[in-house]
Amino acid sequence: MPGGRLTNEDRQQIAAGLAEGLGYAEIGRRLGRPASTIMREVTRNGGPDDYGADRAHEATRHRARRRKQARPPASPVSDSGHGRDPQAVQDFTESFIALLVQQGLPRMEARVLACLYVTDSGALTAADLVQRLHVSPASISHAIAFLEQQGMLRRERVPGARRERYVIDDEIWVRSMLASMQMNDALVAASQRGAEVLGAATPAGARFGSSAELLSLVSAAFRQVVEQWQGRNVRRSVHPPDA
Repeated sequence: MPGGRLTNEDRQQIAAGLAEGLGYAEIGRRLGRPASTIMREVTRNGGPDDYGADRAHEATRHRARRRKQARPPASPVSDSGHGRDPQAVQDFTESFIALLVQQGLPRMEARVLACLYVTDSGALTAADLVQRLHVSPASISHAIAFLEQQGMLRRERVPGARRERYVIDDEIWVRSMLASMQMNDALVAASQRGAEVLGAATPAGARFGSSAELLSLVSAAFRQVVEQWQGRNVRRSVHPPDA
């Protein structure tokens, strides 16, 4: 909230402003707050006709205490067994989530991906994810849609049921790289076009031309890495390690 949390003095001024018949915008201007902040404060505490500063302040403190006492979101856990240390698994999972967030993945999507990643089967239904992460089905649905768009998981039908489950496998980063390559190729084409339109000999055109060269090298490197990985997987399938 801009300017920090509302104080009891702020709420007294809000109540006085309402008594004067001032609008939310004018009250917010006097307090140095957005009108939307004033509107939310008044709406959640009885409305303009029943707003009381002391009552609103106490209600806010009560809500804050309830939030502190609420159980924090559960960390995704891996399958039991295999002699794993549960605390070590949880610590690793949290650090992996933090890394994914640092890399630019939204936190909810990072939690869903990590939950799937540390599960031996690599496959969970929406109900499984809701139960493990203690979030709403809508949150899971939005995260799944994002991850699927990025090529980081796929859907498959649960055998003998109408439900779907979401799956990751050894190709997760390959699919992610392929999705990145598509976006990168689009940037190459746009940069090349920019150089043509602006003129390769001009500073702006040269800038686009240089970008196109760099992005082309990135795409070529990505393709080479993907081909090497796929070739290695073919060799593994023909000659398994324990064969």
